[in-house]
Amino acid sequence: METVTPISNLTFKVKRREPDLIVPSKPTPHEVKKLSDVDNQKALRLHTVAVWFYKNSPSMEGKDPVKVIREAIGKALVYYYPLAGRLKEDSNGKLMVDCNAKGVYFIEADADVNLEQLGHKIIQPPFPYLHEVLYSVPGSNKVVDAPLWLIQVTRLRCGGFIVATTHNHTMVDAFGVGLFMNAVGEMARGAQYPSVVPVWHRELLDARKPPRVTRIHHEYQRDINDAKLDIDMTNLSYLSFVFGPDQIKAIRKHLPPHLASCSRFELITACIWKCRTLALNLDPEEVVQVTCAFNGRGKNFGLNLPVGYYGNAVFFLNAISKAGVLCKNPLGYAVELLKKARSEMDEGHIRSVTDFIVTKQPPNYKIKGNFIVSDLTKVGLGEVDFGWGLAEFGGNPRSYPMVTHYEHHRSDNNVGDKIVVPMCLPLLDMERFKEEMKKMIDGTTNTYETINQPVKNNIKSML
Repeated sequence: METVTPISNLTFKVKRREPDLIVPSKPTPHEVKKLSDVDNQKALRLHTVAVWFYKNSPSMEGKDPVKVIREAIGKALVYYYPLAGRLKEDSNGKLMVDCNAKGVYFIEADADVNLEQLGHKIIQPPFPYLHEVLYSVPGSNKVVDAPLWLIQVTRLRCGGFIVATTHNHTMVDAFGVGLFMNAVGEMARGAQYPSVVPVWHRELLDARKPPRVTRIHHEYQRDINDAKLDIDMTNLSYLSFVFGPDQIKAIRKHLPPHLASCSRFELITACIWKCRTLALNLDPEEVVQVTCAFNGRGKNFGLNLPVGYYGNAVFFLNAISKAGVLCKNPLGYAVELLKKARSEMDEGHIRSVTDFIVTKQPPNYKIKGNFIVSDLTKVGLGEVDFGWGLAEFGGNPRSYPMVTHYEHHRSDNNVGDKIVVPMCLPLLDMERFKEEMKKMIDGTTNTYETINQPVKNNIKSML
């Protein structure tokens, strides 16, 4: 097992200029747009983050990434003009965006480090210096009447740079973040308009009239995992596990023939869920669940959302089991539960859950027994190119006790297609988790593992 320790003697200090506002570079419509009922979920009233790391490029000699990206943002906001507005609530508490072109926050910064000093292992999540490359402007975490986007561009001594953003989740999901940031990248490279035209049409994900809840939505059930399952938040360990071809092959050996062709997402999720449940050492009778995020833009879901739809279109389904049953059964048991959950994700489920959202008050997720998984490898975050080429890493830089995001992994030699899975658990639970992972991948070089410095995370913030 490969273990990487943080660079103890690295001083990562950033000099920032005062934040300013970037407005659309051309006049845009002044109007009020309603958000969808899916956007209006209370759980989405928060800000989420993303970060990109770029090497110096000889072809961009003399170009300042701060100036290039600043100008590109203004051009992209002409097409994504609602993002330059401000949210407000109607008399019923529903959100709408006042498209007033007040702009998004922009911060120019410089760091006296080279990208090579960080290396591929350190920039994988959880990135230990996030607070330096993403300044929290006082008041910027408000949902209503505040800028909807904040972007900090930090130049590095080597000529590379880091782009970090925080964005209002009610306006965009991860796919929407990818659409906007790729549009900024295209403008930075000289395009006159985005290759994917942004589409609002939030009414496509409004509840039916009258609402009709036709499914049981376990992902929002109140009686699963009560407060006694809360975990110790005072001594958390942050690790990232990398799954490459060798690890995937080894895990598949645990499956019976009829499941050996399951998707990589199902395989990794089943493995992580079972190992995590074993590590938490729960009462065998406790009910645990893994909640999986699905992108409703897929053709199989029947929503017919336009390609440029950048609002929230992520829906959840979960697999449920008693902890003891999950732990004692072979891995195929967890895979079967995940495949069954995936088969239930269709237009009927999405319409029913949208109706559920407006008729019920979904509770907050509990932490210990429930685990939320989101695959960010296909949402376009890794494709953002401002002219300096693709990022060494692009995605969510954080990890959380109750949620993980699957990200693309770039190794030092760029060999193989790998996925990095950030994990956050109490220290002793993490040690048990590592041992369970070793057992699962017995006979191989095991999972690669990146150890990062503890990171102060807002557990309510998720991408």
